[in-house]
Amino acid sequence: MEGSRHVSDLEREDAVRSLRDELVAGRLTLDEFSARVDIAYGARTADELVRAREHLPAPPAGHRRPSVRLSGAVLGRAIRRGRMLIRRRMAVVGVAADVDLDLREAEIEGERATVSVFVAFGNVDIYVPEKIDVVVGGLIPFGRHREWGRDTATPDAPTVRVRIFGCFGTVDVWRVSRDVQGDYGEIQEQLEERQRRLAP
Repeated sequence: MEGSRHVSDLEREDAVRSLRDELVAGRLTLDEFSARVDIAYGARTADELVRAREHLPAPPAGHRRPSVRLSGAVLGRAIRRGRMLIRRRMAVVGVAADVDLDLREAEIEGERATVSVFVAFGNVDIYVPEKIDVVVGGLIPFGRHREWGRDTATPDAPTVRVRIFGCFGTVDVWRVSRDVQGDYGEIQEQLEERQRRLAP
């Protein structure tokens, strides 16, 4: 039977590439893409592989969600989360402020997006799902930037590039697996604990 036929690595890779196309077309968020990639790579039979593409949302009718180009806070706190469209570039500003940017439910336009972070005397936390390729770089004198969680990006994953500029601040990038739940403080505690257990 076709459904019980074992699938090859090539078929799994083809399924992941098709999911990336759905993400680029705006039918999946980063988190939905990550979850379906887990299903595709874990599939052993044709029936299991079909599940990776089950119940895909219909193509967007008319127009897509408004894009987010700038987010942040000055002398305060800002939280940006939920479904949003990230075009090729987005800026995040934190000046004497705490900023949480949660990209797990974001859509991105194309296969790459750049998030430029400008921070001074503040803290910026960025949350992305595992399986997304995140490239972090930049310069923050008298401050620091850190990465948390496992880098488990797949070869066909979209890329989110985080470019950091600032001073006297902290930028943390959190790769959040699907089994990590809770508010942002709880997410950070769980990922910090996992990283401590993995440290040599």
